[in-house]
Amino acid sequence: AEKVLGYDLLSLCLEGPRAELDRTRHCQPAVFVASLAAVEKLNHQRPEVVESCVAAAGYSVGEFAALVFAGALGFAEALYAVKVRAEAMQKASEAVPSGMLSVIGRREANYKFACLEARKHCESLGIENPVCEISNYLFPDSRVIAGHLQALEFLQKNARKYYFTRTSMLPVSGAFHTRLMEPAVEPLAEVLKSIEIQKPLVCVYSNVDGKKYMHAKHIEKLLVKQVVSPVLWEQTMHSVYERKQGTEFPYTYEMGPGKQLGAVLKKCNLKAWKQYNHVDALEDEEAAET
Repeated sequence: AEKVLGYDLLSLCLEGPRAELDRTRHCQPAVFVASLAAVEKLNHQRPEVVESCVAAAGYSVGEFAALVFAGALGFAEALYAVKVRAEAMQKASEAVPSGMLSVIGRREANYKFACLEARKHCESLGIENPVCEISNYLFPDSRVIAGHLQALEFLQKNARKYYFTRTSMLPVSGAFHTRLMEPAVEPLAEVLKSIEIQKPLVCVYSNVDGKKYMHAKHIEKLLVKQVVSPVLWEQTMHSVYERKQGTEFPYTYEMGPGKQLGAVLKKCNLKAWKQYNHVDALEDEEAAET
């Protein structure tokens, strides 16, 4: 990873500084590499789990890790693509004051109407072509809305009107998975054109439509589209865990930093979550030290 990126990713992950690690350009490669390091650890401890895996999915940049795991992309080439994607997204973020707002809403919450009113508010402030749209579908009653900062501030102020029970700004610098990321499309498309992509050996589900990738060209096209499209994670969870009644749920492993996807799975499908495990590349070593 250090050779591909041109900086010491391991020391940045372990020693910081935190503010540098949190920057999009460093954070995306870090999540990608740490996720695959967790896969290596699981493969070392319980190879039968990796060998019997039937499907994979990754959230946003995690999709690249899922495709490497599934044999569709090589590690070094995928990391280079992630580097280009991360730098282009950071640059796009710096061009417009924008961000992402995590929202938990009541059943009657109308997210699309709220976004429409927030865009109108931005227009009244003189912002041309304002962006405010759903960028992530997490679980029932939870969405991430992304766009111009003024739109997100408007939604926070008027949360009660739209039946939002909780809103919190995410610690990111831009409106990822919206059209404000359009400047990142071309650089990523260029690098993906130059990479050899194979058909995945296990099913990989796409963030763009929640369905399985079919072939190499499909992967190339949707990985580019993903940058400016909402992440359909809730829909993906339904695709992955759809079962005839009485059929057992598979074991699920979340690879890499954090347990957020496990928390989302619990909200989407409690029965599937009961077979959930988390693997972090560092966890056991830390336990041994303490």
